Amino acid sequence: MRTHYLALFVLTIFALYTGWTMAIADQSLVAFGLQLLSRPDTAQVVIDLYLMAALACIWMIDDTRARGGRLRGVVPYLLVTAVFVSIGPLLYIAVKGLASRSRA
Repeated sequence: MRTHYLALFVLTIFALYTGWTMAIADQSLVAFGLQLLSRPDTAQVVIDLYLMAALACIWMIDDTRARGGRLRGVVPYLLVTAVFVSIGPLLYIAVKGLASRSRA
């Protein structure tokens, strides 16, 4: 199975789950984030997630440069990553993987 198809599958499932949980949530995303940051044990998990998100952003920028693309093209993925962490890189892999496959 190609990586971009796996990324597309995981992206679809996870995005649907994220949308569903946000629709039924009792509090806003910001309030939830602040609640997680209020305790050291959960704050460590949030910090870890955002460190991984930063690494993913660096990778997406480097990959875009290696493909000869403009950095402007990666900005939407960086913004999605800033809010939904794993959805941004999954979307990038699915879209860029499918785009490079269609050129081949």
